[in-house]
Amino acid sequence: MKVGFVHLGCSKNLIDTEIAIGHFKNNKFEIVNDPKKAEIIVINTCGFIDSAKEEAINTILEMAEYKKQKCKYLIVMGCLVQRYYEDLIKLLPEVDLFIKLEDYDNFWNIIEDLLKRDIVQKSEKKLSSSLLDMLPLPMPTSEEFLERVITTGTNYAYLKIGEGCSNRCTYCAIPYIRGPFVSRKMEDILEEAKLLAKKGIKEIIIIAQDTTKYGIDIYGETKLAKLLEEISKIEGIKWIRFLYSYPEGITDELIETVAKNEKIAKYFDIPIQHISNEILKKMNRKANKEQITNLIKKIREKIPEVTLRTSLIVGFPGETQEKFDELQEFVKQAKFDKLGAFEYSKEEGTPAARLPMQIHGNTKKARYKKIMKIQQEISKQNLSKKIGKNYEVLIEEKSFDGKYLIGRTMGDVPEIDGVVYIEISKEMENIEEKYLNQFVNCKIIDVSEYDLIGEII
Repeated sequence: MKVGFVHLGCSKNLIDTEIAIGHFKNNKFEIVNDPKKAEIIVINTCGFIDSAKEEAINTILEMAEYKKQKCKYLIVMGCLVQRYYEDLIKLLPEVDLFIKLEDYDNFWNIIEDLLKRDIVQKSEKKLSSSLLDMLPLPMPTSEEFLERVITTGTNYAYLKIGEGCSNRCTYCAIPYIRGPFVSRKMEDILEEAKLLAKKGIKEIIIIAQDTTKYGIDIYGETKLAKLLEEISKIEGIKWIRFLYSYPEGITDELIETVAKNEKIAKYFDIPIQHISNEILKKMNRKANKEQITNLIKKIREKIPEVTLRTSLIVGFPGETQEKFDELQEFVKQAKFDKLGAFEYSKEEGTPAARLPMQIHGNTKKARYKKIMKIQQEISKQNLSKKIGKNYEVLIEEKSFDGKYLIGRTMGDVPEIDGVVYIEISKEMENIEEKYLNQFVNCKIIDVSEYDLIGEII
């Protein structure tokens, strides 16, 4: 049978999709990209915020239309299912099977049961609404990662080092969906990293809901710096980066490791969410304004060439104009290289949803636009400092019009950050063989708001 996959959500969710594809492929199913050709369609959903939930429902309904043609089974998995399992069964009879996260360790048995007996799985229990009652999700085994099919191309792959989150930020539904933070064993992670290197992967991107928590639950202390060092010893891996590092978890040891190890990207992704101490407290964030400011200063002193990225939430309950002005001023002063902002989403079941002084949607939208306008100018200023400098660039594709090579520096996360455009000259021969998926030395000659323009030297 032919199987088509639709992936929604974050890179952590993408790994689950890749493992699911691997299960089907290793059981002799044919993987297709066109849903019109698929006899089975599998959708991996996100259920994090309202816009993601809306996208997931619309996608399910869109894919359900193919059941009028060739598709026989529609399977839905992921965070939306874990969070709204019983509701979805009632609302979406078009779906033949819903698979909750807690059932991933029994994934293929559930699939086989559907195909053999042609039944719809029914709910046996309600998902607990209590954070304390959530059990840790089972960690994927090394055997499952052997089956994993990389969907991000030949250059990079994500490497998940933990599941769930124990931070309990008041706005976030992740602990309800994914349970508390659980680290994978270091030996399992290293084994998977070696497998990725053997497949020709050049860049490893380490992810978890909070990578700085890695190891605390099983080793009694954070082991992220140690893990990075061990991965850097693996032959074939050229670039290593880690994402989602909370400010209170960034140790001097981690900063030192990033500074000294040539394979580790001089890149810190630090989701601070806000800078007002009052708002941070309401969010149940662990770092305050002074700690965040001092951390940024320390990282830049230790690693002058560092790229700093952050994410912010605007319109959180109680964010007065004064507190928003404080945030704007901080953004202007901090001058992050990369910054993403989100309008606060009132998620049912979270403590923040019950807070007074909820902000009007139009206000949130206006504040989002103001922050991004400030950052756009900062980004261009920061990028302009790179003009005239030389960087190693990984070339990954050609532009649609065939005029440019498109690549990334070590300071750019794929699909999230900017890129480097290199004009293809008449002198450049054998483009696919000589340049695509290769590292080249490049001089930056111009910039746009978020991207670099370079020439090969």
